[in-house]
Amino acid sequence: MGKGEVEDRYTQDGTTDLKGNPCVKKETGTWKACPYILGNECCERLAYYGMSTNLVVYMVTRMGEGVATAANNVTNWAGTCYITPLIGAFLADSYLGRFWTISIFMMVYVLGLTLLTMTASVNGLRPDCTNGIFCHPTQGQRSAVYAALYLIALGTGGIKPCVSSFGADQFDESDPIEKKSKSSFFNWFYFSINIGALIAASVLVYIQTNVGWGWGFGIPAVCMAIAVVFFFWGTPLYRNQKPAGSPLTRIAQVLVACVRKWKVHVPEDPSLLHELTDKESAIVGSRKMEHSSQFKFLDKACVETEEDKTVILVSPWRLCTVTQVEELKSIVRLLPLWAGGIIFSTVYGQMSTMFVLQGNTLDPHIGPHFKIPAASLSIFDTLSVIVWVPFYDRILVPLVRRITGRERGFTQLTRMGIGLVISIFAMVAAGLLEVARLHIIRRDNLYDSRDYIPMSIFWQVPQYFLVGAAEVFTFIGQLEFFYDQAPDAMRSMCSALSLTTVSLGMYLSSLLVTIVTNITARNGKLGWIPDNLNRGHLDYFFWLLAIMSFVNFLLYLLIAKWYNYKKTADDLEETKLGDAYEKH
Repeated sequence: MGKGEVEDRYTQDGTTDLKGNPCVKKETGTWKACPYILGNECCERLAYYGMSTNLVVYMVTRMGEGVATAANNVTNWAGTCYITPLIGAFLADSYLGRFWTISIFMMVYVLGLTLLTMTASVNGLRPDCTNGIFCHPTQGQRSAVYAALYLIALGTGGIKPCVSSFGADQFDESDPIEKKSKSSFFNWFYFSINIGALIAASVLVYIQTNVGWGWGFGIPAVCMAIAVVFFFWGTPLYRNQKPAGSPLTRIAQVLVACVRKWKVHVPEDPSLLHELTDKESAIVGSRKMEHSSQFKFLDKACVETEEDKTVILVSPWRLCTVTQVEELKSIVRLLPLWAGGIIFSTVYGQMSTMFVLQGNTLDPHIGPHFKIPAASLSIFDTLSVIVWVPFYDRILVPLVRRITGRERGFTQLTRMGIGLVISIFAMVAAGLLEVARLHIIRRDNLYDSRDYIPMSIFWQVPQYFLVGAAEVFTFIGQLEFFYDQAPDAMRSMCSALSLTTVSLGMYLSSLLVTIVTNITARNGKLGWIPDNLNRGHLDYFFWLLAIMSFVNFLLYLLIAKWYNYKKTADDLEETKLGDAYEKH
């Protein structure tokens, strides 16, 4: 939230600000508004994971798709769920604001879930099945399912990039107390996501497997309706940041101005570059940004020529401010780190595809009568997150803070790097389990057995737990990093940019499966990932991902060393205010 947008910066007594001026505490924002945002996110994620966690099984058993085809269709759909946030983010930053963008797209979301429920429960939309096992969906029924899924993808696209940023907007960055709380908000935001995911992976997957898909999809639809109620309930308490106009237009203006002035010399003294003399920048809701030395060629856009000085009002397509140029520089600096998150997201995506398919071959029994669905093993990823978030926020950060002296303990880049390392071990754990599983198959000659392998499904727990630990470091770190390092008026767009790593990771997973299948299944061979995994080599696929993750981490180290954190023109003043608060 830009400085000056919130007037209730106050000390602990609530009567004066840190400069000694009288002020009045407003009853909006901070943690008062967060329960409604977190409640909305918890219910929305419960709805999303409730219908998606077991979706690959639905596509195989009810839509009659092959294993590889179903895995690719699910990952492609999930990838789309993380591409559509670019649409929602653009509308939020440019025209609607985050509140109205969330409100509108929630309705699309509910419509998609309602249609999906109908395709699993209404005669004519529901596929006919022989003996309840072999289903024969018509083309129209397939189309209805995919229409519902992609309505859901559009709905979630308007919510995902805005909710985390909207929650962070409730904390004023110019207030040291609120700024510290904002860092914790991202941890508890992700915690609320995983509370929803926990219920989805345990209760809803069981209902889908043992009660029916109509109930299994209907309950998520109801949960999404509850999410809508939660969000609107907190309306009087929200702080809303005004949209600042199209960020794509501002980026284009910088690039065009650079091209038009490509022969212009950039002065060594950055104070000679064009910037408004007013306290606030020309961009609505944005603080002024300090000039940075990287990508100096972009500074040509804010060089004021003699011709510019003769014009009363210079076109922004010819002359930009330093803040506008620094907006673009911030995005360019983020791109290499954004790219580094794609491989991590590919590892994360295995929980909804290859982990589930691997688990389907293992013994799911708990006692003589109860069987746990393979998709429900993702509950251990969720439990891992639920354990790690409070441990990280309440124990690890204060401990590391005493060692490093940094308010957040780890730097954001260090935090994300730790998660990348943990993800390597997650793939190693999955590969080792597959080696052990194939050993039992060879030993007992179970290649064509339709029974479960005599190996407990709970041997998958370590790989799920490691992915959850990696999420706490990398995904939450990424959420906070992209919000903090984004220009003030482009925070939804940058949050969406961080989410696209998940999308591209899903697409990369599909591409890898396709390439691996095509290469390894030549000349009549079954390949690494056949429909009968007992005759495949899924372990080779996990080793491939482990190697790719290791190489990705090495590249990340180089990028992190090169990266320069964003600085606003208010940073120095805020540091002084923070020192004043400590003395106060």
